[in-house]
Order: sequence, then structure tokens, then C-alpha cells
Amino acid sequence: MRHWTEGFDEDHADEPLVRPYTITGGRTTPERDDLTLITLVTAISEESSDNGAGLRRMQPEHRTILALCKRPLAVAEVASALHLPVSVTKILIGDLIESGQVRSRPPLAFAQAGGLPGMSILEAVRDGLRNL
Repeated sequence: MRHWTEGFDEDHADEPLVRPYTITGGRTTPERDDLTLITLVTAISEESSDNGAGLRRMQPEHRTILALCKRPLAVAEVASALHLPVSVTKILIGDLIESGQVRSRPPLAFAQAGGLPGMSILEAVRDGLRNL
């Protein structure tokens, strides 16, 4: 008879057993298409957000995002801090945007340039990658 721990990888012992679709209520893709890896997310002050029923319906990950985003953080940074896939993090951030508890915006460099990087920036990135 096999023991339940047989074949258990100890490297993954501290990983949560909850699947990402449980955290998102079964959703697998974000409803918002404006959230990129570098989109900045900032929590809105507690006075101006609805803290009643909205907080009770939130997952612990929603609360963690609110705590993390007291200062602007990129979507990728939030996903890393949560140890969740970016797609799951985007769904959770979308929930918070919809409930008015966080706001998102592109990074200042992109916002000032009309949303698109200049050709010189793209060429510098290309050249840098070639030099690797």
C-alpha cells in the first residue's frame, strides 16, 4: 500500500493547495484588456472607497493587493508578491478596479509619450538585446 506522501516533492511543500480558479471564482481570463505587466496599480484611500459589503466578499488576495498598492506598483510586481500567475492577478486587480478600490494607469513614461515608446527607445532596446 502506498503512503499519501509517496512521490510528494518537498520543494513544493510550502506552495498553497488552492487552485487559481478558486481564487478567481472560476474565471480564467481577465475581463479588462488595459492591464499590462507594467500598468501601475494604486489603492484609493479608504475614506473614498466602499468598505462595507465589498470587503467581506473579497478574497485574502484582494486584501493583500490593497495593502501592497498603498504606493503604485506594476501588475508584474503585484503578481510576484502574491506568488500568483499574472493572469490571475489581473482578474483580482480588475475586481478591485470595478469596485472602486484601486485605480490603474500606464507608467508615466508611456503616458507622457502618448502611450507609445519613441523609435530611439525601441532601437536602444534592440541593440541592447543584440549585445547580450
